[in-house]
Amino acid sequence: MKRLLITTLVIGIAVAFTVGALHASKSLAGLENAGAQLVSDYAGATRIVSERWQYVFILLIALTVAWLSLSIVPRWRSRLLVGLLFVELFAFSWVCSLYRVFFQPIPSVLALVFAFAVAEGWSAFLRRDRSHLVRTFFADRLSRKEFRRISDGTTPFDLQPKPYEVSVVVCDIANKLAFAKDSEPAAFAEATAKFIRETTEHLIEQGAYLHAADGEGVVAIFGFPAPNSEHAQQAVRAGLDMNKNLRQRREHGEDTFDRGGICAGVSSGTIVAGALRNSQRLLFLASGEPIDLARRFCALNRFYGSNALMDTPTFDRVSNTMVARPIDFVSGLNSHDRLEIYEPLWLAAEAKPEHIARRDSFWSGVVLYRERRWAEAYTEFQKARGPEEEDDPPLQFYLRRLEPLLLQLTESPAE
Repeated sequence: MKRLLITTLVIGIAVAFTVGALHASKSLAGLENAGAQLVSDYAGATRIVSERWQYVFILLIALTVAWLSLSIVPRWRSRLLVGLLFVELFAFSWVCSLYRVFFQPIPSVLALVFAFAVAEGWSAFLRRDRSHLVRTFFADRLSRKEFRRISDGTTPFDLQPKPYEVSVVVCDIANKLAFAKDSEPAAFAEATAKFIRETTEHLIEQGAYLHAADGEGVVAIFGFPAPNSEHAQQAVRAGLDMNKNLRQRREHGEDTFDRGGICAGVSSGTIVAGALRNSQRLLFLASGEPIDLARRFCALNRFYGSNALMDTPTFDRVSNTMVARPIDFVSGLNSHDRLEIYEPLWLAAEAKPEHIARRDSFWSGVVLYRERRWAEAYTEFQKARGPEEEDDPPLQFYLRRLEPLLLQLTESPAE
């Protein structure tokens, strides 16, 4: 807004000074006389709009037209308003002549034309520069629909760095470390390339901005560059859908990049994003705690055996639409921070009653475990078991933790 105001003032004042100088020097006398004769009667006028008011009209019209042309008002609407103002200036002069007041419309009309031409030229220059930046930063990183909306201005976006409320998803191959150790480098590289290709395509289709995609994983941001109040739901749903699709493909015998699946970390919060310029090249900044936390949560999946983990801010946003369960407290980016992480399990609309019951038992088991009520926690975790063919690594993680504690209880003498 500040930049728009400054540009409007510069163009308006420059145009008003130019037209005012031409009018004062009588350089427009011939044109003014010819134009006035079309709509007004100078000879029959008893009063004349003073020169002071002429300059006021010139300045106001130049500023108004510059603002309309430069603002976020749709171009067709701003041009329509400028056209109507053009007609109204001649109509105003004609109405004044009916009351024997002479108003010279040509200086104001020239201010309108000059301000419109300069503002449109400036806008065209900015659009060309902006179009180049948009292609540089967003080509192949957004879906075609979102990229088109950013390019044509349908979705307003300011390339200046500023904060955004987003959800960040970081995805990686679940057993990447073991896979890299046990596989030939060529096979590992081929599987990684396939993972990156399939994961980036899916995330972009779901509405994410692709921030990074390399051997360290895929980083996607929901809620950027176009703000979206449902960014957390989209991020968690994307993570669930990827593993669901992968399982279905395996069941149908289709080739996949790996047997271990995908692990994902999701974190919601504020990032700072925008374009940076230096002397050599254009850079794009996207930085914030959610990116670092999402990477950390993605890696923690290998410790707990889960497929996806999210932080409390994300859980709070999706708790009405997703079924999730608490996993553990972990340290944050600062050693004194304690963050609770959750595992999303199913969409609430797809969860069956038995799923909810097992989730509730697991949740009770975690609470009892934290209260050091080992026997009761073990009982609740047993209730959380699914069918024998269904693997549940986080549940096994807690059962392994409890086994030595229960053994210690049975061996210790009763008080």
